[in-house]
Amino acid sequence: MSASQRPGPPPCCPACEQLADIEAIKQLKARYFRLMDTKNWAELADVFTADAVVRGGDQQIEGRAAIVEFVAATSDGVRSAHQGFLPEIKMVAAGQARGVWAMSDYFELRGTDPAVGFSGFGHYEDRYAREDGTWRISFSRLTRIKVIPLPGGLPEFYRR
Repeated sequence: MSASQRPGPPPCCPACEQLADIEAIKQLKARYFRLMDTKNWAELADVFTADAVVRGGDQQIEGRAAIVEFVAATSDGVRSAHQGFLPEIKMVAAGQARGVWAMSDYFELRGTDPAVGFSGFGHYEDRYAREDGTWRISFSRLTRIKVIPLPGGLPEFYRR
């Protein structure tokens, strides 16, 4: 049998497609955490849908550009480490999913002595949408269970 006569790969089953989508969403969230810590704001914008909404505490930011602007304003000059784990991801419709992630983070303003910042623990509740063939975050809410101030206290913006 020649190469042109060989059958191609079998069509992907729905369960396999769902697993591939879940893995793509895990990679998306991992990229989100890395881009936050490396302060790569240009690439971070691509993680969100154009009309994304982010909530945390009493803040709500709407739209990809506004989200990146807010994150950059509060995170430039900061040493941070974000970790997400134990993802619970569920496909809810074609091109739409929901997820919950346990999280921990470390946030320290550079050049402060004693160190100003915090270590925190909580959960991200996310919604994801396939936009232009790519999974992106369309909604994210961070709920903190515990915040441990560093010796110099919490940053000013966090105390508001």
